[in-house]
Amino acid sequence: MGADRLVRDVGISDEAIRLGQLLKLAGVVQSGGEVKAVLETGIVRVNGEVETRRGRQLHRGDVIAVERHQLRVV
Repeated sequence: MGADRLVRDVGISDEAIRLGQLLKLAGVVQSGGEVKAVLETGIVRVNGEVETRRGRQLHRGDVIAVERHQLRVV
């Protein structure tokens, strides 16, 4: 994790949330179409691994990195 990237906690009310939903909730993207486009570029990482599935289930403690955004599910 670079010094220019602060981790921002994103709270969820259920046990899990889909990656696409989290990216919209956190304001990283504005629409489902934008989620798809961002995922296709290969710049989204979940717990350090490249992720291209918008339906990927995320749980508390997972860390998502997208360019300058660093998010932690809480």
